[in-house]
Amino acid sequence: MLTAIGDVMREAYKRGWITTRDGNCSVRMRKRPFLYITPSGWRKTIIHPEQVVKIKIKEDKLIIKPSDRPSGELWMHWNLLKNSNKTQSVLHLHPTYCIAAMYKGWDLKEIVKDFPEVFRYTRTGPNVPRLEAISQELADQTYQKFLGEDGKIAYDIVGQECHGVTAIASNPWDAFEHIERVEHICKIVLAAS
Repeated sequence: MLTAIGDVMREAYKRGWITTRDGNCSVRMRKRPFLYITPSGWRKTIIHPEQVVKIKIKEDKLIIKPSDRPSGELWMHWNLLKNSNKTQSVLHLHPTYCIAAMYKGWDLKEIVKDFPEVFRYTRTGPNVPRLEAISQELADQTYQKFLGEDGKIAYDIVGQECHGVTAIASNPWDAFEHIERVEHICKIVLAAS
C-alpha cells in the first residue's frame, strides 16, 4: 500500500496533474494504529515507502513527533480517515481540466450527471468554495462536502475551487481512478463549450 502512494504520485506528475512538490496522499490501514501520509515539500516523483510519514494514532488523536514533516494538508486527510474502520486512502491532486471547469464556475457534481459511465462508478460531491490551501477551513469544508444527509461519507470525490480535487477510496489507485474519470469528463465538457 505504501508503494502505491509513490506510484500514484509519479503517475499524477506524468499526467501534469501536479508539479514536483504538489499533491498528497494518505492511507489508514484497518486495525493498524497509524496514518501514513506523503511528506511536506518532498518531490513527489521520488516518493518511496521510506519517505512516507508514519504518524501514530492514539485514542483517535494523531501523535505527531517534532521530526515528522507530514503534508500541509494533513488535517484534510485526517478528517476523512479518522472515523474509518476499514482500510482507506485519500488522494489530493490538481488536475488541470477539473480546476479549469471549476474556474469557469461549474460544479463537478453537476457536470458528471450527463455521463453515466462516470456517474455510475464515481460519486461526485459538491464543490468546496475557494479557500486557502492547507488551512483548517479547507480541511473542514472538504470533509463537509463529502458527507451525505446521514452525516456519513457519501461521495468518492469533491472539487476544491481554484485548488484541486480530493478523492477517497480503499487504496490510492482506486482514489486515482475517481480523479481520472472526473478529469476525463471535464476535458470533454471544456472541449465542447
